[in-house]
Amino acid sequence: MRHGLGWDESVYLSQYDPRRPAAFFSAPRSRGTSLLTAPVVALTASTTVLRVVLTVLSSAALYASFRVWRPLLGTRVTALAALLFASLWITVLSGPMAMPNLWVAFGAVGAVGCFLRGRGVPLACCVAGVALFRAPDAVWLVLPMAVCAAAARGRRRMLPFLAAGLAAGLAQWIVEAYARWGGVRARLHVSSATEGDLGLHPNLGTAWHALNGPLLCRPCTSGPPDLPLTSLWWLALPLLAAAAVLLTWRDRRRGRNAPTAPIVLCVACAAALGVSYLLLIGYSAPRFLVPAYALLALPVATVAVRIARPRVLAALVVAVCAVQLCGQFLVLGRQTAETAAKDARYVAAARGLRSLGLTPPCLVTGPRALPIAYAAGCASAQLTGNNASTTRAGLLRRAALVPTALLTSRGQRPPHHARDWTPYELPGTPGWTAWKAPGREQLPPGP
Repeated sequence: MRHGLGWDESVYLSQYDPRRPAAFFSAPRSRGTSLLTAPVVALTASTTVLRVVLTVLSSAALYASFRVWRPLLGTRVTALAALLFASLWITVLSGPMAMPNLWVAFGAVGAVGCFLRGRGVPLACCVAGVALFRAPDAVWLVLPMAVCAAAARGRRRMLPFLAAGLAAGLAQWIVEAYARWGGVRARLHVSSATEGDLGLHPNLGTAWHALNGPLLCRPCTSGPPDLPLTSLWWLALPLLAAAAVLLTWRDRRRGRNAPTAPIVLCVACAAALGVSYLLLIGYSAPRFLVPAYALLALPVATVAVRIARPRVLAALVVAVCAVQLCGQFLVLGRQTAETAAKDARYVAAARGLRSLGLTPPCLVTGPRALPIAYAAGCASAQLTGNNASTTRAGLLRRAALVPTALLTSRGQRPPHHARDWTPYELPGTPGWTAWKAPGREQLPPGP
C-alpha cells in the first residue's frame, strides 16, 4: 500500500495530475486507467490514499462482475470462481495498482455474463469500459460474442448493444488516433512498432517463464518460471477448461440441465483475449493474461464443484485449493517485496534530483526517466526508444531554460551532447548517476 509508483502507473497518473507535467503517452496505451484515477489525483498527491481507493474499487468490481453469473452457474460455482481468481498473486498485486489489465478482466467477466443473460445496456457499458482500458482487448472480447449472437437467433438482439458499447469505448481512442497520429491505421502501425512489430510470435514459452515475475519480461526467453511447483496450475488450466466444456456438453446430450453456452463462451472469450499476448508479441508480463484467467475461473470452478459432490473428493478439492492459495501467497510476498524495492529506488532517485536543485519546472531524460521525473515533479523526455518524445535540439533548448538532468546506469557514459554535464551519484540507487546540465546553479547533495 505504501510503496511508490511504477513506470506505467506514473504514465497513467500523470495525464490528469494537476501538480505534474503529463508524461509521453505512447500509441498502444488507452486512457481508461487515467480517467479512473483522475478524481483521486486531482484531490490528493498521496500514493497511500490512491492505493486504498483502488483497493476498494477493485474489490467492489470483483463482486459486481462475478455477481452477474450467479443466476447462470449458481452461488457455489460463482463464489468459488471469484475466490480462485482473487487468490492469484497478480490479481492481489494489481488491485491497488493503477494498471488496466485487472479492469479489463472485470469488464470481460461482466460483459460475457450480461450477454448470456440478455441484459443489453449493462453489456454495452461493460464493453465500453473494456475498450476504454485496453482498446485492442475490447475488439478481441467482442468477436466471440458477436459470432455467437449472429449464429443464435435468440441472441441477435445483443448485436446492437455490442456495437454500441464498442463504438462508445473506442471513440476517444479513435479521436486521439487522428489528432496525434493522423488516423487509426497510423496509430496501429506505431503501436505495432512500439510492441516490437506485431505478427506471428508464438509466445507460450515466454508467458510460462514470466508467470511468477518479473512484472515485465522484455526481452524475455523461454524457460521454467521461478518457483515452478507453484506454477503447475497454469499447465492444468487449459485441461480443466477443456474438461468443463466436455462435461457440460456430455450432460447436455444426456438431457441434463447443463450450462453449456456459458462455459463454451467463457472459454472462447478467454482464448480470444489471450491470442494477442500468446501469439502476436515477443515478450510477456504476468498481467497480460489476467482477463483470460478471470473468465477461465468460471469453467474451472464448475469442474471443481462437480468433482466435489462425493465427500471424499470434496476434501481433496479443498486440499488442492489450499495448496494453490499457499503457493500464490508465497509468490505474492516475493513480488510485493521486489516491486516495493524497485519503486523505492525511483523515489530515492527523485529525492536525489531535488537535492541537486531540480525543482519544478524541471526536466529529466535517460533510462527510467518517466517514473523518476513523475516522483520529482518534473517533465520527462526521451530521444530514443518506445517513449521517444523529442529531438536532441529540442532537448538542449529545454535544458537551457529549466533545470535538467540526464540519468545513466552504473558505469554508463552519457551521450555526446551531455559529456560536459556535471555527474552526481544518486544515493539510495544501484549506482545511478544524474548528469546535470550547465546553465543553472548546481547544488551538490548536502552532508
